[in-house]
Amino acid sequence: MLHYLKFFAHGFGIGIANVIPGVSGGTMALIFGIYERLIETANDGIAAGVHLLKGDLKGFRDGLAAMPWGFMLPLILGIIAAPFLGAGLLSDLLETRPQLMRGLFFGLIVGSLPIPFLRIAKRSSATYGLVLTAAALAWWLSSIPAGGAMDPAAWMIFAAAALAISAMVLPGVSGAYLLLILGMYQATLDALDSLDLFFLVLFGAGAAVGLAGFTVLLNWLLKTRHDATMAVLVGLMLGSLRALWPWMDGESIVRMPGVGDSVLPVLGLAAAGLLLTGILTWWELREKA
Repeated sequence: MLHYLKFFAHGFGIGIANVIPGVSGGTMALIFGIYERLIETANDGIAAGVHLLKGDLKGFRDGLAAMPWGFMLPLILGIIAAPFLGAGLLSDLLETRPQLMRGLFFGLIVGSLPIPFLRIAKRSSATYGLVLTAAALAWWLSSIPAGGAMDPAAWMIFAAAALAISAMVLPGVSGAYLLLILGMYQATLDALDSLDLFFLVLFGAGAAVGLAGFTVLLNWLLKTRHDATMAVLVGLMLGSLRALWPWMDGESIVRMPGVGDSVLPVLGLAAAGLLLTGILTWWELREKA
C-alpha cells in the first residue's frame, strides 16, 4: 500500500510541475528516480497499442499483462489529479507571489542537477559540449516572450498539446512555458477550471499523439545513446534556470533584485528547495548502492 501511495505522490509531483511555467514534469521524474523506468514503461504501453491497431489482440493482451500496473496506475492517477487539484492554487501563487515561487523551484532544479549528471558513465569533452549546447538552447527558449492570450481553434489546441507534452517529457523543457509562449497557457488553465470537455478532449488527443511519438524516440536514445542523452538532459535543466530566476521585469528580462524586492524569503525558499532535492539525490544514490 505504501508503494502505491508513493507512486501516486510521484505522479502528483510530476503533474504539478507540468502546470508551472519553467518547471518540467520530466525533471520531477528524475528527482524521484523514476525517469528511465517511466519512459521504458510508456514505450511498452505504446507497443501494446500498436498491436491493437494491427488487429493483433493476443499481442495487445500480452503487452498489457506485462505492464507494471502497480507502478503505472497510481502514477497516472496522480498526474491526472494534480492539474485539477492544484491548477487554481498554483495560478494564484504564481500571480501573487512570483518571486517566492520561482525561488523555490530554482532551488529544486539546482539541487536536482547531479541526478542526470551522475548517470553519465563516461565523461569527455564531447559530453560537456552537449551539456553547453543544450543549456544554450534551453536558455534561448526561456527568453522568448510569452504570446498573447487567445481563443484557439481546434487544430491549435491539438497541435499545442502535442508539442507541450513532448516538452514535458524532457527535463528542463517546460511544457507549461511552451504553452505560455504559444499564448495557450491561460486558455488551458481556464478549461481545467471550468471542465471544458471539448477543449480537454482535443488537448488529450493531441497529448496522446505527441507522447506516443516522442516517447518511442526518447526510449531509443536512452538505450542506444544513454550518456549523450543524459548530457543533453543536464544542459536542458541548466539552461531552464533562466525561466526560474526570481527577479525579472515584465518582459522576462533577468535582472538583479532591487528596492522593494523580497530577497531573504526568496533565498530561504531556494535553499529549502535545494535541500529537498539534495536529500532525494542522496537517498537515490544510497538505494542504488
